[in-house]
Amino acid sequence: MSMSSRIVQLELLACDAGWRNYRFVKLTTEDNIIGWSEYDDCSPGVSAAIRRLAGRVIGRNAFWHEQIYSDLYAATRPAAGSVIAQALGAIENAILDAKAKLLGVPCYELLGGKIRDRVRVYWTHCATWRINDSEWYKPAIETLDHVKAMGREVREKAFTALKTNMFTYTDGKPSAWRPGFGLPFYPEINVDRAILRDIRIHLEAIRDGTGPDVDILLDLNFNAKTEGYLKIVRDIADLDLFWIEIDSFCPEALGYIRRQSQHPISSCETLVGLREFMPYFREQAVDVAIVDTPWNGVWQSMKIAATAEAQEINVAPHNFYGHLCSMMNAHFCAALPNFRIMEIDIDRLSWDDELFTHVPEISDGCLIIPNRPGWGTEPNEEAVRAHPPRLRHDL
Repeated sequence: MSMSSRIVQLELLACDAGWRNYRFVKLTTEDNIIGWSEYDDCSPGVSAAIRRLAGRVIGRNAFWHEQIYSDLYAATRPAAGSVIAQALGAIENAILDAKAKLLGVPCYELLGGKIRDRVRVYWTHCATWRINDSEWYKPAIETLDHVKAMGREVREKAFTALKTNMFTYTDGKPSAWRPGFGLPFYPEINVDRAILRDIRIHLEAIRDGTGPDVDILLDLNFNAKTEGYLKIVRDIADLDLFWIEIDSFCPEALGYIRRQSQHPISSCETLVGLREFMPYFREQAVDVAIVDTPWNGVWQSMKIAATAEAQEINVAPHNFYGHLCSMMNAHFCAALPNFRIMEIDIDRLSWDDELFTHVPEISDGCLIIPNRPGWGTEPNEEAVRAHPPRLRHDL
């Protein structure tokens, strides 16, 4: 077959996803093959950047994704990173889907072939969505007994790992504690005795529900500074945890925390491009490097993972998006030698499954890798258009 197929159109679609919108790139080739990717709208301006760059993509050969990416990077080099990098990642992922479909193979074949048929997953935002966003995720969690029941549900549904977040408890009722994101507005993000107490009682309640055989991961996000993170890791050193996840833009500070922690430290989910990961690798700041493949592009993410492997570091994908992102990450994990574990949301919106042609198949806590061409799922355009995106003013 000819190894040439020009890209003739690049469109953006979006739909309502409760507290956010899902966003998609639809890339069409001259052979009427459609490549899809899902991208993140949490950073304002990504869609505008994709539209601005579309003219440099139209007319290019869909088989030459590295050349296209390199050209787009060169064209935007003075502003590399952040929103621009996320736009490049979204375009790359759509081209990979189109190329795989042109070849009639799953995307993992483009990445070196699959190493594993299934990947272990952890139930992310466990209790979190039902506490913070009970308008969309049911049943609502309003007491410590509900938190324990959540842990029990994870075990009964045969998941082997879960990840939860930080909360405050007032008269036994949990509520969000996300000062790193301005909720509440508390820019000093200090960690006091009450927060330490609430982290512990939340984790102990989850453990009461799961029993001893489920791994528990704790995500602290950007919700403290180095002093606060140290207080937390020291206070919960005696608890049985799989990892503590910390976001920090200072690799030296994170490396210092890691060397004080009794638990493995994971980080890096907000980084884009190998250049941003390198200081964390050199500092030996992480036990597990978290890579956001929708932001970076799956092909570029394989380069990051290969560099992590050279530093004796395993990799886990950042994945709290829709089903297409889950499948993109599943192909990444299937081909990844230094794979640790995959994040996935199990609590979903009531209309999530209708938005996609296929949903992830999960059995005994593992995601089964499909053999369908491309990513193995596509947005259902009719359903997407039936849930128009909401105008949002928070970003």
